[in-house]
Amino acid sequence: MGKRAAIVAGLFVGAISLAVGLYLFQPWRIFTSSTVTEDVPAAAPLAVPPQVSTAETSAPAASATPTAPAAPAAPRELATGQLISHEHASSGTVRILELADGSRILRLEGLDTSDGPDLKVWLSDAPVIEGVAGWHVFDDGAYLELGALKANKGDQNYDIPAATVLGDYTSVSIWCARFAVSFAAAELNT
Repeated sequence: MGKRAAIVAGLFVGAISLAVGLYLFQPWRIFTSSTVTEDVPAAAPLAVPPQVSTAETSAPAASATPTAPAAPAAPRELATGQLISHEHASSGTVRILELADGSRILRLEGLDTSDGPDLKVWLSDAPVIEGVAGWHVFDDGAYLELGALKANKGDQNYDIPAATVLGDYTSVSIWCARFAVSFAAAELNT
């Protein structure tokens, strides 16, 4: 009877270990991929104030030509960088843009990385170091999480909080919070 109990206990421990391993590593993500294609947000056109006439109100009104709204201002690039591979082969461009309304976004363009569990987009003060030495540095200092990675491929935007001092951050990381490792990173150049 003891041998049978040991086999049952071994099967139970094996099943629990398999379930925990599947939860942590999510190996099916090797075969999954998602793409997001977001445009650069367009700010609302700036309102053109109506022109006030100084003529007497009793004078007949001249035919007014409607004033077309001003075109929205193009986003201003504040910083840019190229993603380098860390834990997973990755490529793409990182841009920080200031929109016409003064809001700022971090934009990933042409992103191509692996799918993974619990991926985040971080602004960081850590240096971008190539190779294994750079995989774990981004949580050592100051970082600001901008949100979960929307997809592992494509063009995507992340809002930067208004109070953020961009000079405090010198890099961007696609960070795997589950395993505390960078999938990819880019040094920001102004």
